[in-house]
Amino acid sequence: MKKTIILIFIFSSILLSAQTLRLEPIKFGDMENWVTRNITESAIIGGQHKTLYEIAPKTTIDGNKPYKNTGGSPWANSNAFAKVCGVVKGSTTVSPAQRGGSTVAKCEAKMENVKALGIVNMDVMVAGSIFLGQLFEPVTSTKAAFSKMEMGIPYSKRPKALVYDYEIVMPKDNTRVKSTGFSKQKTLQGRDNAEVYVLLQRRWEDENGNLYAKRVGTGRERYNKSIPWTRRHELPIHYGDITKESFYKPWMGLLDGDKAYYARNSKGKLVPVHEVGWDAPDATPTHVLMMASASCGEPFIGTEGLTLYIDNINFGF
Repeated sequence: MKKTIILIFIFSSILLSAQTLRLEPIKFGDMENWVTRNITESAIIGGQHKTLYEIAPKTTIDGNKPYKNTGGSPWANSNAFAKVCGVVKGSTTVSPAQRGGSTVAKCEAKMENVKALGIVNMDVMVAGSIFLGQLFEPVTSTKAAFSKMEMGIPYSKRPKALVYDYEIVMPKDNTRVKSTGFSKQKTLQGRDNAEVYVLLQRRWEDENGNLYAKRVGTGRERYNKSIPWTRRHELPIHYGDITKESFYKPWMGLLDGDKAYYARNSKGKLVPVHEVGWDAPDATPTHVLMMASASCGEPFIGTEGLTLYIDNINFGF
């Protein structure tokens, strides 16, 4: 009898936990819709046909055309149509895959090679990532990577968590590679991590078009080991200044300087968003930033083979 009561209690607790949060899906966050882009690289580097993918209503785009978010999709990713020194290159680090019986986003870290004798000889480490925002194509350089993307979308709600399904495949390597294509490759000590984060900001603009923000809410996790397919993982969002909390890590801090992401101001110019402080715990945000990535370091640093699968991304209330 006691065992039966205990089992009923455990089962009821599980059901109660599963029903705690009301889910609000992020548009196209179920990863069931993908744009297929067919790119032809320059003949001088082999003229290969590359397939790039975008999270948006299903369609096919043929030809070397810059991509802009379509069909009302808020998603961008690290796939890129690049044109460096006149040489066309396609990079694919995000693609649809099957996990848990459905289509998911597969984000992987890999080395992209661009070699043409006498013109260009580049090895670039690219970590697959998806994010809310836009990537501006064609990409012409690996310099100032954040200035080639707009991070974040308008959002004024206060969710308790980001909820998603995911899996991590972690190589055994305890080193990372830094390769920007413009300098010699470097091997760095330390295992890379996959990462998922959601940041809420309250932004404003000054009379000169500069953008500033205070951090309203923070949810950020890093993963340093393989994790099997996990459903309905909850990443808590903490409001206000979290620097004195036991869970706080330096990488959860404010984004400014070379860590600042970019956005368009009222004049249409892409400028850095300077996070200048922590907002009040009850503040209302104006924007949300969300990213899932197969790396947690600076741009063009990663461990080949590190892979993050993610699906069913929702806000939880």
